[in-house]
Amino acid sequence: MAGHRGLVGSAIVRRLEREPIGELITAISAEVDLRHQPETEAFVESTRPQVVFLAAAKVGGIHANRSAQAEFLYDNLMISANVIEACHVSGVEKVVVLGSSCIYPREAPQPIREEHLLTGPLEPTNEGYAIAKIAALELGKMYRRQYGMNVVSLMPTNLYGPGDNFDLVSSHVLAALLRKIHEAKAKGSPTVEIWGTGTPRREFLHVDDLADAAMFALRHYEGEGHLNVGVGKDISIRELAELIAKVVGWKGEFVFNSEMPDGTPRKLLDVSKMTAVGWTARIPLEQGIAATYEWFLEHQPASYAASGKAR
Repeated sequence: MAGHRGLVGSAIVRRLEREPIGELITAISAEVDLRHQPETEAFVESTRPQVVFLAAAKVGGIHANRSAQAEFLYDNLMISANVIEACHVSGVEKVVVLGSSCIYPREAPQPIREEHLLTGPLEPTNEGYAIAKIAALELGKMYRRQYGMNVVSLMPTNLYGPGDNFDLVSSHVLAALLRKIHEAKAKGSPTVEIWGTGTPRREFLHVDDLADAAMFALRHYEGEGHLNVGVGKDISIRELAELIAKVVGWKGEFVFNSEMPDGTPRKLLDVSKMTAVGWTARIPLEQGIAATYEWFLEHQPASYAASGKAR
């Protein structure tokens, strides 16, 4: 497991702990830096896993992505390339690559099908990250073609759930909104500012559903083409904020800062191929948000409620 402490990786670990898999091999970045090829190859060679889930990545929201494009491209490119090459050298039986729906063009037709990849310009605010993720899935495809390596790739939509990053600078939209609205309730604030117009539409998948999809792909999918993983329905950012406010129990007003970027206008995945191979998401959005909020309340640093600043 590469990236076992992140949002995706920790969900896969929880899923694997319910399975008779034998030994689960993990390592933190202090033990092996996946950006460095010799370290990565030495680790995979010494542990000899049969299966690898590639979930390790440098991730973040609009602010983090647009302010550190080079870092997002370099780190993610090196991680994916080094892990896939190390798995090839050591003869790993199967690799499941976890990507992102940001690989698709900004103006892709909706809902987005897998064949829309590389048909137009990317969203500028996360272009570096997207290019790295495109490279990872294409690299897996080429290793399959040249070496017969069993690599499958999943492209999930926007994720949320236990273990998410709630830092207001680097988090994704759902986690950021949940924290802002929670802090507004804790402080008695009558308003919450939201970046952008609130009109972009997004699809949200609970990370435990993704973990289940990853296990399904490990056991039942052998195709070269990547598969979209989502719920097949979307919601506007305004509607998302209103739903989170309902879950949190806050009754204030939202102020939309239209001077800040909206990002891609709409991003809804066509999940018909994943459905056709036998998998569908199961966790409704409101239920998932409620569970995520419970986790947040149990794990939040005290500073979140005491000194956090809504942005």
